[in-house]
Amino acid sequence: MRIALVSETWSPEVNGVAHTLSHLAGHLAAKGIALQLIRPTPADGARDSLVERDVQVPGVALPIYADVHVGLPCRRRLTKLWREERPDAVYIATEGPLGWSALSAARRLKLPVVSGFHTNFDQYAANYHLGWSVPIARAGLRYFHNRCDATLVPTAAQKQSLERSGYHQVSIMARGVDAARYAPAHRDDDLRRTWGVGPHQPVALYVGRLASEKNIDLLADTMAAMQRSNPSLVQVLVGDGPARKTLTRRLPEAIFTGFQNGDALARHYASADIFVFPSLSETFGNVVPEAMASGLAVVAFEHAAAGELIVDQRNGRLIPPGDNQAFLDAASELCRQPATYARLGRQARERAATLDWARVGDRFLAQLIQVQRPQHVAAHSTSHV
Repeated sequence: MRIALVSETWSPEVNGVAHTLSHLAGHLAAKGIALQLIRPTPADGARDSLVERDVQVPGVALPIYADVHVGLPCRRRLTKLWREERPDAVYIATEGPLGWSALSAARRLKLPVVSGFHTNFDQYAANYHLGWSVPIARAGLRYFHNRCDATLVPTAAQKQSLERSGYHQVSIMARGVDAARYAPAHRDDDLRRTWGVGPHQPVALYVGRLASEKNIDLLADTMAAMQRSNPSLVQVLVGDGPARKTLTRRLPEAIFTGFQNGDALARHYASADIFVFPSLSETFGNVVPEAMASGLAVVAFEHAAAGELIVDQRNGRLIPPGDNQAFLDAASELCRQPATYARLGRQARERAATLDWARVGDRFLAQLIQVQRPQHVAAHSTSHV
């Protein structure tokens, strides 16, 4: 079997889409499935040895994200490629110009297409003062995904939301977590000492992009409130982005580590105590199960991964979406209760350890096989708006 993977982002880029695709591609390759990768040319021009063919196309930086590139349209090139090396199915992870080109080429060649709803682009537009474009973005996304044979989402709540908005053929494909890499055993006393943290001092951690769509105003307010509530608390922010200067000014005592990957990221998680995640823009948010697997007490809104995985007061703190004061109060109270955040962290670890990437990969493969069946393709080959 040959599967074409189309994405504007790919490992080692640091984001949820690249992270998920890395696991899925590895699972397919391990099963002997030939992979075509279609993506924008990476900065170093390197080829990915995991795939049979790494097709790289010209890219351009997004105006609001200089470090994020999208592929330029290339329908003719993809049509030629897929006529010569026809895949059994196409998976499109992103809805940028490259994704639209791939969808157009695949439809023309009558190839089965599965798409992933990985990013709430309409919410991002609102966060960057482009509110006028939100209705256009929503209509465009719906049109794009309804031209596919299936759209995969990570949570039941996301599925229900899209179906209410007129999306068809929506299926759930959950996310996993590497519970061996992200584990309390990787707690690093030497790392904590570099943060100036003693054995009994709490560390409040955030991991993610430092950008407006991550609700950074509430992040700053919450970290500051926790510091006032427990002056011994140390704030650590892992990641980078356009809001770093703002956060540095608002949180002068915080430690900013920049992006971390692999084992270093696992040590940062495990060396903290409380994970603060106020974002409401995620479709899932891989950092939440990673923090849970690392044994942290998570404070998050009832949204995306947190809404699926956390039971309030049992394995974390779950706050009604948009109730900023309740979020602030929960985090401030928790950082004064070491026995409570330790208990929540232990139970969070137990929940996250049940999330298996192999099972997610099998579900992904099953969906790719399902859309190849003649009756399925015939039933869903027309476009829906």
